[in-house]
Amino acid sequence: MNIALILSGGTGTRLGGDIPKQYIEAGGHLIISYCIACLSMHEGIDRIQIVAEPVWQERILACLDEERARERFKGKFSGFSLPGQTRQLSILSGLEDIIEYADEEDCVLIHDAARPLLTETLISDCLDAIDGHDGVLPTLPMKDTVYLSKDGERISALLDRKEIFAGQAPELFRIGPYLDANRKLLPNRILEINGSTEPAVLSGMDIVMIPGDENNFKITTRADLERFRGK
Repeated sequence: MNIALILSGGTGTRLGGDIPKQYIEAGGHLIISYCIACLSMHEGIDRIQIVAEPVWQERILACLDEERARERFKGKFSGFSLPGQTRQLSILSGLEDIIEYADEEDCVLIHDAARPLLTETLISDCLDAIDGHDGVLPTLPMKDTVYLSKDGERISALLDRKEIFAGQAPELFRIGPYLDANRKLLPNRILEINGSTEPAVLSGMDIVMIPGDENNFKITTRADLERFRGK
């Protein structure tokens, strides 16, 4: 079984205003609705769990206008999880709820609600690549020259950009080992985690990389929102 875990607990207000970015309307729809629709319609996704604050949950349930996608979502939706203090603690909250109805060998596909340009192809690529591995991470190569600075003021070293990659969502993991990897970081070290794959790497899980999608960007700034609206 493959369960999608959508992270929609962030308060991201860098765009301005009081509404978290995933609940802003763009193209006549909430930003979160785009990834919900894509995951609902994908044949390889069996269940959907969403991390969201209670104040937004009813709006999420009503966000899909297209009837077929709405009915598919209703058939796959398994419930809401409460956000944690950090993104990784929100993931752990979702995992703890998912393991109540999933097996340890099942897979969890973690995606950000603020990445609305998720495609069926990228989901399929993740699901196809998991065979024989503990996890899958879509990545993009670095286009610019990359430098290391230990003090933030002077260049300490030049890094080989052929060996540097930027990770993307969605990330796919075997639920059992990934849940254990996160639990091992409690209570304090998990607060230092920035990316979903970090706990997996720290615990020695076998994570395979696949090509990411440059269009699958996260809406963080006003410029990102305008870029999405221009699609």
